[in-house]
Order: sequence, then C-alpha cells, then structure tokens
Amino acid sequence: MNDPSVIRRLYGRRQGHKLRLGQAALVEETLADLSVPEEGPIDATTLFGEDRPLHVEIGFGAGEHLAGQAAMNPDVGFIGCEPFLNGVVGALAHIRDGELTNVRLHMGDALEVIERLPDASLDRLYLLHPDPWRKARHAKRRMVNHGPLDTIAAKLKPGAEFRLGTDDPTYCRWSMMIMNARRDFEWQARTPHDFLTRPDDWPETRYERKARRQGHEVWYYRYLRV
Repeated sequence: MNDPSVIRRLYGRRQGHKLRLGQAALVEETLADLSVPEEGPIDATTLFGEDRPLHVEIGFGAGEHLAGQAAMNPDVGFIGCEPFLNGVVGALAHIRDGELTNVRLHMGDALEVIERLPDASLDRLYLLHPDPWRKARHAKRRMVNHGPLDTIAAKLKPGAEFRLGTDDPTYCRWSMMIMNARRDFEWQARTPHDFLTRPDDWPETRYERKARRQGHEVWYYRYLRV
C-alpha cells in the first residue's frame, strides 16, 4: 500500500495566499465551465465536442506551459490537472488572456482524471517539475513510481510521448532508475544535448527560469510509449 496510485491521496497544501477580489471572481465566473466533469468516463468528444488529439499536464503550476502548448496547438485538446487553487487561478488568467478554447481543468488528483480516459487515448502527457519529495522515506509519494506509470502507460497511444522535466538531482536520478527499469517506454535521448537543452516546443515557465537563476541544472526527458 505504498504506491501513490493505491493510496489515492494528495500530499501538500491546496491553497496559498488569499485570492484577490478579481481572482476570486475569475474562479467563480469561469472555472465551472472549464472543469472536467466530476464523474463518469471522459474523452475528447465529451470535453471538446469532437474527436481530437488529447494532451494531459499533471501539476501545471501557474499554467504558463499549459497555455503555451494550447496556443501552439489549437487543434489539440488539453487537460490540465493541479490541486493548488492559486495555480488554477493562474491558468484561468492565461486561458482568458489567450482566448483559449481547447483547455479543460481539474483541480485535484490527476490520476482521478487519467483513469477515466479510454485506454490508448492520449497523444502526450507532461509531468514538469513535480514535487521531488527528497527524503528517502517519502519516495513513495513521487509521481514517477511504477503504479502511476502503469496507469499513464495504459492511457497513452503507442508512439505517444511522455515528457518529464525536473531541476532536482534526486528526482533526476530516481526518474532515470525507474524509467530505465520499464520496457513500455523508450527514452529518446541520443546525446547529452537531447536532455540538457529545452526543445523549441517546450514553453519555459517561471519556475524553470527561477531554477536557472539559482544555478540549478534542468533536465528534459522525452519518452515514447512502445
């Protein structure tokens, strides 16, 4: 019972600073219309009214990457999952400012949404700078564990892409160990440049810029579902 996909529990806080009046109004006026339905099976047609490619981002932070991807790929449907209310507010602002119509949000556990998708229905999944849970006794809380990865693998189409980004050395080593033990994902790196350089279609986030200002290296992993 040590795997996050079995525990079914979110760790960490749900809300930080109190929302300003305008932020609260944004949540009140727009979140319900953009939210993933709370129950039942979901697919592209359910969420966007038509069949289209689907991408999921787990833990989208303030939503810069999610909105950037949605703006670059208007024919793709994006599902963003984030338990932190202030992050959801940030994403709502990006969606409003960019007039994006191809994003749906879930404020809660990403696995609850991913499990409700049909098998082999996702074209891409993003896990960028997840909480590293650095202490060894907290390793079971990391999203890169075989339980969550089994679920993710089931929902990705053959040839679909799993993108993982981190600036934490512990998480970097852990992720490589876990992913290298799997036979259903193929790492796309051929040279160090491939995982040390951010791809052109990988929008930078404020968190990533902050990490670099603090002197942290950032690693960009791309895996294909085989």
